[in-house]
Amino acid sequence: AISSDKPYRVGRSRTGLGLFATKPIKKGTKIVRYFGPLLDSKKKKDDAIENKYLFELSNRWTIDGSVRKNVARYINHACKPNAESDVKPRKRKVVIRAIKNIEPGEEISYDYGTDYFKAYLKPIGCKCDACERKRSKKRAEARAERLRLKARAEKKALKKAEKQAEKAGRMLQGMNGARPNGKHANGAGHAPTVGRRSHHFDKSEPGPGDAGGVVLRVI
Repeated sequence: AISSDKPYRVGRSRTGLGLFATKPIKKGTKIVRYFGPLLDSKKKKDDAIENKYLFELSNRWTIDGSVRKNVARYINHACKPNAESDVKPRKRKVVIRAIKNIEPGEEISYDYGTDYFKAYLKPIGCKCDACERKRSKKRAEARAERLRLKARAEKKALKKAEKQAEKAGRMLQGMNGARPNGKHANGAGHAPTVGRRSHHFDKSEPGPGDAGGVVLRVI
């Protein structure tokens, strides 16, 4: 039986409103009943009703849980929930039951099922804690991969720059070694004296100003 002492409250959740435990709820405890008008799919009027709070009991019967008194409609979906829907088709009744120990402040959740997930949640992305953690992990992995690729590219560029600098240094060294240098060891920069004619005259020989050694006198 469901306790009259309601161990839950409606509060703000990541997806809007949600149902939160106000007291410890033990595993197996029946928390709240999901209720509302019964819709008969054989009646066109009932079959035409469409909203997010329809809970299908069988091919014929569906609970319209959109009524405000149905507090269970605030329980959000989770891929790894702490509660489940206990469906009694013959009694046309649904009760939400804890499948884990739920602590005060913890949001109560159950799996809405594959059909609901594909129709309503998959197009916008599931926002349950499990999916958020999965997305956060993927984002962290993608960020780490981007940083790894960036570091790899920077290392490659640095290596390439070092090779180019080394190549340029070798080319410059080669050019300096092949350049002609016209200076002597004394740094004077004059042309070498090897092969220059000497105009030194031996006094025993006639010089260019002598006439064969004869002195001419004019009388």
